[in-house]
Amino acid sequence: MSLIPKAVGYCHWRLFPNWILSGIVPVHSFDPEIRSRMTDLLFLGIDGGGTKCRARLRNAQGDLLGEGTGGPSNIRLDPELVWTSILSACHEALSQAGLHKGDLGRIHAGMGAAGAGQTSAVERLLTRSHPFASFEIETDAHTAWLGAFNGGDGAILIVGTGSCGYGGVSGQCHYVGGWGYEISDEGSGAVIGRELLRRCVWAHDGRAPATPLSDAVLAEFKNDLEVLVDWVGKARPSDYGRYAPLVLDYAERRDPLGIDIVAEAATGLGRIATRLLDLGAPAICLFGGLAEPLRPWLPPPVQRTITAPIADALDGAILLARTSMAGRP
Repeated sequence: MSLIPKAVGYCHWRLFPNWILSGIVPVHSFDPEIRSRMTDLLFLGIDGGGTKCRARLRNAQGDLLGEGTGGPSNIRLDPELVWTSILSACHEALSQAGLHKGDLGRIHAGMGAAGAGQTSAVERLLTRSHPFASFEIETDAHTAWLGAFNGGDGAILIVGTGSCGYGGVSGQCHYVGGWGYEISDEGSGAVIGRELLRRCVWAHDGRAPATPLSDAVLAEFKNDLEVLVDWVGKARPSDYGRYAPLVLDYAERRDPLGIDIVAEAATGLGRIATRLLDLGAPAICLFGGLAEPLRPWLPPPVQRTITAPIADALDGAILLARTSMAGRP
């Protein structure tokens, strides 16, 4: 997932703070006038990532009607590709629900999207008209937080190829980190891989002791730093990130280099989490493929605040759609 931060702002969607039902807003929480308008409505949550798009359809009562998947949907990609992925996932969800494309006009959709922190990317995506009754888009971090805490106080720590902290307290939302692996994203897979290759260069030069981990990695590049530099010139964050499981594996085997890198990653994540707690978050939920493997390495004060999410990012996107629709005149 992309983790480009937005400016700190007020969480205006927290219109009805007492909504709690597995992350889904029950119809009876609305006043009678709004409830009468919602009875036949449909709500769609979309989670758009760099490799795939997921969609979930619920009715006004919160019942699950269908789910679907599509292709890449980071909104910094070509808008036509993104909309193709979104609609493919939506059509699959509609099919499972026994509905048709014509029913898209009844749907209020919310999307948490990789790349949505970049205003120009959102504007580019919205140059194409959508088929829904309404469409709200936010960052994937935001919808993950909405699902995790049902829009209430709390924070999330996302640890995957990138890393980012995000939380809301008393209506104020904050990003911590997530500025890209080149200068930020501490503890992420990309930074772990980048640091591994840096330390392997040290070992090759004799500036640091060689270990089984550095030997294994340098062997991939034929112990030739020119080959490594050529690879780095073309590498993407995901290319660096594929080394994270290897580092964790060697750390578990007590490889000194693996231990140093993982400990450093956990320290960086601990700083992000501590800042979120300092901002007032009472608890933290972990997300991302590296969250659980790195959890035992986190500082104990942070570990004690970790809690299970109420719901996932898809239901968070549905909550975004519901609150946005309810706030319209």
